[in-house]
Amino acid sequence: MSRAKSAETMAKAVRAESRKAWWARYRDSLRYALHVITHPFDGFWDLIHEKRGTLAAAHTFLFLFLLVRILKLILTSFQFINAPIQYLNILEQAASLALPFLVLCIANWAMTTLFEGKGRFRDIYMAMCYALVPYILIQLPMVIISNGLTFEEGSIFSVMLTVSVIWCAFLVFIGLMQVHDYGPGKTMIFIIVTIVGAMVIIFLVLTFFSLLSDAIAYFVSLYREIVYRMF
Repeated sequence: MSRAKSAETMAKAVRAESRKAWWARYRDSLRYALHVITHPFDGFWDLIHEKRGTLAAAHTFLFLFLLVRILKLILTSFQFINAPIQYLNILEQAASLALPFLVLCIANWAMTTLFEGKGRFRDIYMAMCYALVPYILIQLPMVIISNGLTFEEGSIFSVMLTVSVIWCAFLVFIGLMQVHDYGPGKTMIFIIVTIVGAMVIIFLVLTFFSLLSDAIAYFVSLYREIVYRMF
């Protein structure tokens, strides 16, 4: 009995240490994002190849990106954004950003796999999520600050939002270049190819669901017709 209790105590201690190590690595991977966005070349390389990033941190950044987008629609001063808050669907807004983001990751992975890209889907997703950090760090404070700005000071608001988007785009470019070990020219070509591939994927998915909807409607109407004639 004492041995069983001793084994159980040891198992609990091991699990506690494992959780503690996981949280420590998670916190380090979150902090490492600041290095990535300020030193993107070696930051993205170490993020992927030296395992400095984690999927948990990547999920966190994607969630915060979606949250900031929703808060931007709800809390930004009416002088700078005109969003019909009464009709705002949070899940729909989140899906309208998350799904295209994931489709872009899938398209990049699919296209680069055919042309000697070295990045796995996990690496591409992680790099893209870490590239969203400037959007979070800049746009969230600007949402709050917007309520203290006059309309004449709106240029400050617009400039900062533009800076956040350009910074994110630059980080996506560098991140994909480091993930796939491509040169700048090849990276630019495959970013364009990725966008085209994502549009094709979205078109095929929409076509599939449209045909599926038509097929379901046909069989439902056929069933109703049969039931109507029988009874």
